[in-house]
Amino acid sequence: MTDDRRATRDTSRVALVTCADLPELDPDDRLLAAALRGLGVEPVAAVWDDPAVDWSGFDLAVLRSPWDYPARRAEFLGWAATVPALANPVDVVTWNTDKRYLVELDLAGLPVVPTSWLAADDRWQPPQTGEWVVKPAVGVGSKSCGRYRLADPVHRRLAGSHVARLQHAGQLVMVQPYQPAVDRYGETAVLFLAGPGRDGLLYSHAVRKGPMLAGPDRPSPELFRPEQITDRVPSAAELALARRVLAEVPGGPDRLLYARVDLIPGVDGRPQLVEVELTEPSLFLGYEPGAAARLAAAIAARLRPGQGGRAGPLGPRSRPAP
Repeated sequence: MTDDRRATRDTSRVALVTCADLPELDPDDRLLAAALRGLGVEPVAAVWDDPAVDWSGFDLAVLRSPWDYPARRAEFLGWAATVPALANPVDVVTWNTDKRYLVELDLAGLPVVPTSWLAADDRWQPPQTGEWVVKPAVGVGSKSCGRYRLADPVHRRLAGSHVARLQHAGQLVMVQPYQPAVDRYGETAVLFLAGPGRDGLLYSHAVRKGPMLAGPDRPSPELFRPEQITDRVPSAAELALARRVLAEVPGGPDRLLYARVDLIPGVDGRPQLVEVELTEPSLFLGYEPGAAARLAAAIAARLRPGQGGRAGPLGPRSRPAP
């Protein structure tokens, strides 16, 4: 659809990008769809690899739940590069869908969960003790992740098999010491949404994510592992670290429609980065009154050229920060 044809429409159309397993969207994103309708914007659930979808027919495509892409990342990125208007931008998506970005953030001086990286031909000698996590560098929803007590011979064998299985599949493997604070404190997911004008990326809300890895990886047909989510007010240190992380995103945080920064206390109690989610994160809109409406307003602003189509720098928050 040409720009002229778009201009003749009375209603802007926004694709909420999903996957074939969730053709009616994730429940979280149905809240967003309802909020968009309330603003006179037409939301359309669109499966990213459906050849029948005309992506030029949308004023904006918002990545929401394309959670089947890890096994086809190259195909997914190729598709993303063809979408005329994509949020978040394709270069950010390319950077963010391979967790090697954590190396860059570590080199930038940010506290990152310690990680060893194993390529296909690297041999791994499991430590004799401690709890360790094995996971792929490209993945979503804690799929293909496992937790191993390496003093246990059975767990040592299973951990080795897990690493070998990922390597055989051509995956870069991440091995991390299990962070005990996950069990007692949980992860803090700090959510940011673009402001409706030129206010930039603003703090919106936060949640606590309970422990998800109980033991060795067990293959499952589900898209993601069930999560234990509760409300949380982030500490000043967590909020400050989240903002430092976003400042290091390629191109800056100005262009982002949304961001999620997942943090966990280290052994010294200070927050450290688990990952930054800029591609298809759950935004937990239902856990914060008004969050869906704020995101809908940010999307609507990007549909009006000259009225917030490009976010400005990190600026004043639209609601009080914790």
